[in-house]
This record gives sequence, C-alpha cells and structure tokens, in this order.
Amino acid sequence: MSWPVLVFDIESIPDIAGLRALRGAPPENSDAEVYGAWLQERKDRGQSDFTPLHLQRVLVISCVFRNAEGLRVHSFVDRDGASEGKVIQTFFNAIEKHTPQLVSWNGGGFDLPVLHYRGLRHGVQADRYWCMGESGGQDDREFKWNNYIGRYHMRHLDLMDLLAMYQPKNNAPLDAMAKLCGFPGKLGMDGSQVYPAFLEGKLEEIRRYCETDVMNTYLLYCRFQKMRCGFNEAEYEQEIAMVKSTLGELAQAEPHWKEYLDAWA
Repeated sequence: MSWPVLVFDIESIPDIAGLRALRGAPPENSDAEVYGAWLQERKDRGQSDFTPLHLQRVLVISCVFRNAEGLRVHSFVDRDGASEGKVIQTFFNAIEKHTPQLVSWNGGGFDLPVLHYRGLRHGVQADRYWCMGESGGQDDREFKWNNYIGRYHMRHLDLMDLLAMYQPKNNAPLDAMAKLCGFPGKLGMDGSQVYPAFLEGKLEEIRRYCETDVMNTYLLYCRFQKMRCGFNEAEYEQEIAMVKSTLGELAQAEPHWKEYLDAWA
C-alpha cells in the first residue's frame, strides 16, 4: 500500500439561510419556523424529510491522514457559523498539497457532491481535485486515466460503492460493516442526531462523532487492503497496532478515543 492516504467524512446540517433565500421567507420568521414549514410541505407531498444535498451546510470535515511519517486525525470545523467556505477550502488545499489517495464511505453519493455544491457557492478553488488530464503536462496526463472525479477510478476510492459493485441496492452501512469486522462502529450518535445536537450547542460532540466515523472508515480501508493483498498479514497487524498506539496517545487529551479503544477491546 502506498502513501499518502487521506480518509474523510463530513457532518452537515440544513442550510436555513439557503432555505430562506429560495423560499423568500420573511425575516421575522425564526429558523425553526422556516425549517418547520419546509418539513411540513415535504410531508404533505409525501416526500422525504432528508435535506437535498445543495442545502446541506458543511459543519465538520474530519480526516485521517496516513503517510510515511505516521497517522494523524484532524477536523476542520465551522465554529463561528460563518466559516463553511474556509473549512471546505482547507480540505481541498490538503488534496492540492499532498495529492493523496482519497478514501471515503459513500463519499461519491453524499460527501463529495455536498462539498461540490457548497464549494461552488463559496468560490472554493480546487485545481488538483478537478484535474482530468486535459492540460497536457506529464503529471496531468496521468489524471486522464485515474482522477478524483471518475466513478470507476481509484484516486478517490468510495469503499462502499466499490464493495457494492457500484450497485446501490448492495450498499452496506458503515456502522454495520465496522462492527462485523471487529471495529467499534458508531459511538455517541448517528447522522439523524447531528442537527438536534447542533441546536443544543454540542459542536464538539459532533466533531468527535465525525472523527470516530472516519477512523472506522480507515480501519475498513486497511481490511480492504489486506483483502486485495496491499497488506500481507504481518503488515496489516502492524498497521492495526500502530493505529491503536496512536489513538492511545490521543486519548490522553481526547476522551472519545479512550471510549473508542474500550469499545474496540
């Protein structure tokens, strides 16, 4: 297996400002009223209450970054309610800097389209990410056959999509697959609880939840590498031991990693 690898996951909430703009909601209406009216209309039409991707406001992007120097966990968080564009730009800057193997679980179906729409709204620039080998440079030509955008390319590996053989009816939940492989799975909350937690001011809890999710994805990626012989047995065990050691160090400052290790044990 080659480095660097960047595994990512996002947490998002309904874009109430966007709903206001699209619906022409009166300024005196509260956020709860605007969102509630939209939900009621969806219900009356027999539609899902799931917010469309272009109206998902990015709150957290959590990453596991693995290179020859080791493993790091880091989150980009919109802490002031006005930094969504900066959060997204910082994520794409990491891709620009490292040109990593990008890994996700359902990233092609959710995370990346959300980042595309929201990045477009905020004027984000992502030259390397959008490169598809059109400019003619030697390095760029490689992107013609393996880029971040192509569904069947490997520069971005949507692990769920690949394991399902690109058939949505075959998709499996991250939590279930993590637990079936002996990893902790989701801790603390699930995606449906993110917006209520945000309204209660639990931003750090959302950030921690996102980080454990992205760690589950990295561990499943390691198991996938073992299955495809990117790791032999000894290398896989060594990588797992390194992850546990790294999380043990992080647990001294971040209690959710102690909880995660306890669940793993």
